[in-house]
Amino acid sequence: MNKSDKRTVFVCQQCGKESLKWLGRCPSCQEWNSFVEKTITAPVTSFRPISLVNPPQELSQVVIGAADRFPLPLAEINRVLGGGLVSGSMVLIGGDPGIGKSTLLLQISALVTQARGKVVYVSGEETLHQIKLRSERLGVKGEQLYLLAETDLEVVLNQLEELSPSLVVIDSIQAVYLPELDTAPGSITQVRECTLRLMHWAKLGGVPIFIAGHVTKEGAIAGPRVLEHIVDVVLYLEGEPFSAYRLLRCAKNRFGSTNEVGVFEMKEQGLIEVDNPSQVFLSQRGGETIGSAVVPTLEGSRPLLVEIQALTSPTSFGFPRRTANGVDFGRLLLIAAVLTRRIGLRLGSQDIIANVTGGLKIGEPAADLGIAMAIASSFRDVGVDPQLVAVGEVGLSGELRAVSQLDRRVAEAARLGFKRCLVPKVGARISPVPKNIELIPVSTLREAIGVGLVRGKLKA
Repeated sequence: MNKSDKRTVFVCQQCGKESLKWLGRCPSCQEWNSFVEKTITAPVTSFRPISLVNPPQELSQVVIGAADRFPLPLAEINRVLGGGLVSGSMVLIGGDPGIGKSTLLLQISALVTQARGKVVYVSGEETLHQIKLRSERLGVKGEQLYLLAETDLEVVLNQLEELSPSLVVIDSIQAVYLPELDTAPGSITQVRECTLRLMHWAKLGGVPIFIAGHVTKEGAIAGPRVLEHIVDVVLYLEGEPFSAYRLLRCAKNRFGSTNEVGVFEMKEQGLIEVDNPSQVFLSQRGGETIGSAVVPTLEGSRPLLVEIQALTSPTSFGFPRRTANGVDFGRLLLIAAVLTRRIGLRLGSQDIIANVTGGLKIGEPAADLGIAMAIASSFRDVGVDPQLVAVGEVGLSGELRAVSQLDRRVAEAARLGFKRCLVPKVGARISPVPKNIELIPVSTLREAIGVGLVRGKLKA
C-alpha cells in the first residue's frame, strides 16, 4: 500500500481486533460497543527494539548481582512484589478512579529518592501545581524528585536519557503517545507501542518503571490484555468506595508469587501500612453475633482472620435471590444447596445475602464452613460461639475436606485470642498446637453446626 493510500478500519479497543465494518459486539473478546473507527494512511509497523550484541550464555554461568533487586521502604509493597523491585522491570498498577494510585506512586517515589537517589515522575494528566499540592498534603519535600508534565513519549525518553534516574513513574500510560502513530492517545496501538518503547528503555538501562493504568467498568485494565502481557508485574489497588482500607493485589509477577496482598489505610497523610490486618478487620465485631462467623484465610503467605456475615429472609417474590459480596457466587449456591439437602434447612423460600466485612474478597474453598455456619445461624436465629473460628471445605455430601497450611491459620487465630477452632477431621493433626486454643475436629457439616452454634445442635 502506498503512503498516499488511505483506508478505514474499525479496531476493538479491548482486544485490538480489526474489522472492515462496525460491529456492535466484538467476536473475539465479546465486548459491546468497543469498535472505534480508524483511518490508516500508511502501514504501521510495530516498534522493533535494536538487538543487543550479547552472545548466548549458559544458564549455569549467569550471575545475579546484589543490586538486581532492591527492597523498597514499604514492607507491604515488598511483600506484593516478592521481596523488592527488580532492576529493569516494568510494574503496572491499575485501579478505579480516585482509589489512590497516584498517591501511592508519589509516596514510593519520595521514599526511593531517600534510598537510591534521583526519581522522575511523568504526569500526563496533572499539572505540576496539582502534584505539588498533593505532595504538601503527603509531607513529601521533593529533593531528588523531578516532575515532568508531558505526554509526548519521545520528549519523555529524551529527558530520561539526560537525567539518568534510578526510578521512573508514568502516570498514566493511557495519556502518553507517540506522534508518528496515526491514532489517538489511549488507543490499543498507542498503548502497546508506548509500553514496548518504555520496556526497551528500561531493559537497556536497568531502570525500573512504574506505570499507572486506567481500568474499565468491569475492573480490568483498559487497553487491555496486550498491556498485561508486556509488563513484568501487574498490581491492582482495590477498596470499597466508602472504606478507608485499600488492598494491593498481584495478578502477575515474573519474579515472585501472585498470591500476595498488601493492606493499607487511606489517611490524610497518604496510604499507611496496616501491620495487623486481622485485628483491623475484626475490630468492629461484637460478641455473640447472629449470622456472623470468623474464618482464618490465607492471602498468599499471610494468614488473615475475616468476618463473614450472612442474612436470610423470606423472599417477597417467586424466586429466592442469592447475593454474594466478597465470596464466590458459585460457592454460595453450592453451600446453600448442601444446607438444604443434607442438613434439612428449608432455604428454598429464603433470600440469602453473604458478605465479607472490610471489602475483602475470598476465593478459597477453606471459607465454606464459615459461610455455612453464618447462613445456618441467621436462618435459625442462633448466635455462633464468639470465641470460635471455623475453617474447612464443604463437599456435596456434607463432608468436610482438609485445607492447606492449617497450622498457620490456627496460630493466627490463637494470637488474636480465639479459644476454639473447628477444623476438618481429615488432616487435623498439626504440630505444635498453640497452648491457648482448642482444636475441634469434625467430619460433617451437620456436626460442625451442632458444635459451633451457641444453643447446640440444629434441628432439621
